[in-house]
Amino acid sequence: MSDAREFDVIIYGSTGYTGRLVAEYMSEQYGVGGDAPKWAMAGRSQEKLEEVRDLIGAPADTPLVVADANDFESLDAMAKRATVICTTVGPYQLYGDDVVTACVANGTHYVDLCGEPGWMREKIDEHQDAAEKSGAQICFSCGFDSIPFDLGVFMLQKDMTKRFGKPASRVKCRVRAMEGGPSGGTVASLGATMKALAKNPALVKILASSFGLTPGFEGPDQPNMLIPKHDKDIDSWVAPFVMAPINTKNVHRTNFLADFPYGADFKYDEMVVTSAGEMGKQAAEMLSKANPFGGDDAPKPGEGPTKEQRDNGHYDVLFLGKTEDGETASLCVKGDKDPGYGSTSKMIAESALCLAQDKIKHGGGVWTPGALMGKKIVKRLEASAGLSFTVES
Repeated sequence: MSDAREFDVIIYGSTGYTGRLVAEYMSEQYGVGGDAPKWAMAGRSQEKLEEVRDLIGAPADTPLVVADANDFESLDAMAKRATVICTTVGPYQLYGDDVVTACVANGTHYVDLCGEPGWMREKIDEHQDAAEKSGAQICFSCGFDSIPFDLGVFMLQKDMTKRFGKPASRVKCRVRAMEGGPSGGTVASLGATMKALAKNPALVKILASSFGLTPGFEGPDQPNMLIPKHDKDIDSWVAPFVMAPINTKNVHRTNFLADFPYGADFKYDEMVVTSAGEMGKQAAEMLSKANPFGGDDAPKPGEGPTKEQRDNGHYDVLFLGKTEDGETASLCVKGDKDPGYGSTSKMIAESALCLAQDKIKHGGGVWTPGALMGKKIVKRLEASAGLSFTVES
């Protein structure tokens, strides 16, 4: 990106539930003016932006940018002003097309919280070549889906390659603890995906495959993640994990984009730990039948966990690796807030700043956090965002 931009980061969607948390984090962590990153809040209403700015206690001189998902000219103008657009305006398959197009056209970097693999594949096919030419680094899934998982595998493989001279050919992800709930935006994204499938049945193949985001590459059969089972490596029952369908795709895309440092035969799965014995089995079977986004009390768009729930939330994710020769190692990723919002808001903010300030060596294209930012984003997350990446064995 050769031209100087007015802002390092524009947070588009600052008046929404998650966007407000991102802006609040930026204000509290970095402030405005002086040596702080140059950042702005963006949304479709000047009045609402002013209201949210005051609500979160951001300085009165925090820059505000009006942009509307239904007005491409406003999105194009916004993209021209920033090094990075950080967008929380979802579902992305409903409101994200023109934001990505504007960023690609203007050579502007982009981060989001997308967990919608059908839409992501469409954008990969549509924009990869153009983004390479313009220099725009488009990075999806910079929140709980899928940073802890993508970077957990990335860091485990770095450790195993250093210790054993080779990566793990098989990695298990086991979610040992997770406290926190979904927002209305997450529920809305799932609903939009179901409608998209009804209109375009071809998306079923993409959604069903762990390699749905690796155009032209189909790896080996992957472990079954849909059936509860006893995992002898941790002596516990495990159950299906609701985020595995997006996380596994991003992990395999990282491997694909980096020219297969994990190997072309790499196998990976994600499941939730219950406990040992008959109680663990029953819990795993119950989890496999539950709908985490259903019920009459499911949150509406703009809703989400309370501050107390966010602050009391946390997660603990274990990664177990094994090489073809049988060497094993493990690494744990922990977060200090609820995964979907308290922690996610910090992760996407630091991802945006990483692209804006940390001199990423890669060129333009449609990326994953692991393939694009690697150790640089890990360093930021450990320093400022309450995440830890710890080798356990």
